[in-house]
Formats: sequence, C-alpha cells, structure tokens
Amino acid sequence: MKLERPEPGEYAAYYEKYIALVPGKDVTSALETQRVQTMQIFAGRSERDGNFRYAADKWTVKEVIGHLSDSERIFVYRALRIARGDQTPLSGFEQDDYVRGGGFNERPLASLVEEFANVRSASLGLFRSLSPGAWVRRGTANKNEVSVRALAFITAGHELHHRQILEERYFSTIPRA
Repeated sequence: MKLERPEPGEYAAYYEKYIALVPGKDVTSALETQRVQTMQIFAGRSERDGNFRYAADKWTVKEVIGHLSDSERIFVYRALRIARGDQTPLSGFEQDDYVRGGGFNERPLASLVEEFANVRSASLGLFRSLSPGAWVRRGTANKNEVSVRALAFITAGHELHHRQILEERYFSTIPRA
C-alpha cells in the first residue's frame, strides 16, 4: 500500500499545524530523517545549553527534549491501540504536568537525547510493522477521532514544531561564555 497523507477529518483541526510541517507522504522516512537530524542538533551541546530557557516561564532545553519523548510515547501508544483495533476511547494528557513530573532538569542532556533516539527507534519499529489496513484504522483519542496515519504524521510534525522553536528561540539566543 502506498501511504497517503491524512485528510482533514482523520484528526482534530488543532493538529493541522503539525501535519502541515511534514513533507511528502513517506512518514516513516521523515521520522528516520528527523531522528538523525535531532541527534546532530544536540551533538556537542553542553549541560549549560541544556539548562537554558529563553524566558522565565518557558521550559528548559532539557524539558523540551523530555516533552518530545513523552509526547511521542503517548502518540505512538494511541497509534498502537488503534492499529490493533482497540476502540476504547483514549484520554488526553496535560503536557505541563508531565514536564513538571519528568525530572528532566536533574538528568544529563546526553541521556535525554539518547532516550529520544531510543523512543524514536521504537516508534519506527511499530510504524514499519503495520499492515496497510492498520494505517487507516480510526479510534478516539482526547475526545477526537484520529487515524493511525494521522498519529504518525502528528508525531513527526510535533517534533519538527519543537525543533523549530529550539533553533529559533533557544539555540540562536543562548549566550556564549
């Protein structure tokens, strides 16, 4: 089956901003490319960089990477459940509560980056294993209908969204010693 991009109606309108960031139709290739690019972006970053926040009320770089791993786990868990035909409505999650409870600032930046790479590898393993029929299955997550392929594109787009923020608001403004 040639995978198509998800269409409106396969996801809540809120997620269009993420899906629109993902180029092309091959979401697994996009996810793999992102894994490599994200590892490169963080290569050589210091603990000082990891602890940087561009404003007092914003997350640190470490919290952003922790949020990426947590969110990806949740998006892909939803995809797994729906792909397997589970029609149980899946709840939402409050990202700020997860970041507060994540303890990300107490961990080395390198361990958070490694964790993200491992989470992404596991996500790719699942997505690559799906049958054509599983990609188009729909379920309910956070009170909205969503397809498995939409969740894959949301996963990719969510990472791109936060990577753009990291590049524009964090890494371009980190003061150099």
